[in-house]
Amino acid sequence: MNYSESDNNQIKIIAFHLPQYHTFPENDEWWGKGFTEWVNVRKAKPLFKGHNQPRVPLNNDYYNMLDISTLERQAEQSKKYGIYGFCYYHYWFNGKKLLEKPVELLLEHNEINQRYCLCWANEPWTRSWDGDTGVVLMPQEYGGKDEWEEHFEYLLPFFRDERYIRVDNKPLFVIYRTNSIECCNEMLAYFHKRAIEEGLNGLFILEEKNSFQPERESVLTQGAIEFEPLYTLKYGRNIWQKVTQRIWSDCLNKIDKTTMRYYDYKKTWKNLAKRAYKTDSDIYQCAFVDWDNTARRGENGIVFRKSSPEVFEQGFKSLVAAAKKKDKKLVFVNAWNEWAEGCYLEPDEKNEFRYLEALQNALDKEGARCSQDI
Repeated sequence: MNYSESDNNQIKIIAFHLPQYHTFPENDEWWGKGFTEWVNVRKAKPLFKGHNQPRVPLNNDYYNMLDISTLERQAEQSKKYGIYGFCYYHYWFNGKKLLEKPVELLLEHNEINQRYCLCWANEPWTRSWDGDTGVVLMPQEYGGKDEWEEHFEYLLPFFRDERYIRVDNKPLFVIYRTNSIECCNEMLAYFHKRAIEEGLNGLFILEEKNSFQPERESVLTQGAIEFEPLYTLKYGRNIWQKVTQRIWSDCLNKIDKTTMRYYDYKKTWKNLAKRAYKTDSDIYQCAFVDWDNTARRGENGIVFRKSSPEVFEQGFKSLVAAAKKKDKKLVFVNAWNEWAEGCYLEPDEKNEFRYLEALQNALDKEGARCSQDI
């Protein structure tokens, strides 16, 4: 499988990237003027003894994704520690775009040495952070061929960018929820046809296996990513593991006087890493750094206990080893900067660069670090 003419055969590490670190009118209307992801991150509070909240970026770097220096720094920092590129979340609602400015800025500034691809986060926006999933802020609709053409025309300049990540010389495009697209196969066939008409070799489309869909849904995708930790929590545990986790979580809630769902970081990583050796060649593994979404959901959140860079390094090394054994050249990471979900590689005040160093160490120990030159 050819990932780029200039690339070697090492593992390509791709980190999911959330662009919601800048203001835009819709969020001002829905959540209050000046809202960005940092608002939730800053207001988080510790809910039990030893709870690592709020999460504080190293040197209080509450950056703005519309600042060119932020894009440049993230490109340099990610490359330094062995990340091949970012997979930016892409929000397209039947012609309506949200959070599009950072990646458009990256496209405009081709001097930034950053490999990247896009993940279409195709789900409606609701007031779920307030606990009200019934209030739809932005519906997710798909339309027909006219709307598909508009979407493809928007994506085409990115697909043609020399920095855009390719597999088999095809632009890599990830779709979050294929099972919610009624005409999925028809739409993907149209995208593939248009890509070839525009001089590309087609598209390399990956679905996600996540808490919404346990298996691949389309015959026109080239594979799937097991999106973690949510895939393992829902589908990657046996009954005994689920029962013992629930008892343990209930005990912690009684001790801490909380109502959250607790999971064991090390045990989850053990399940995840063990399964990596058993997956088919078209299923790509996804590491997770940590998980604590109480910044968004308070006591309705999910918290992983006993997380550490050391456990992350050990688990990530296993994923890379499994990928090498099965000749898979992509491993994904959730995430570069999901701060409000406690799921980020970026340095913070508590761990500084230790998670990035853990990722780098795992790659070096497996001899799997690749060139990121463009």
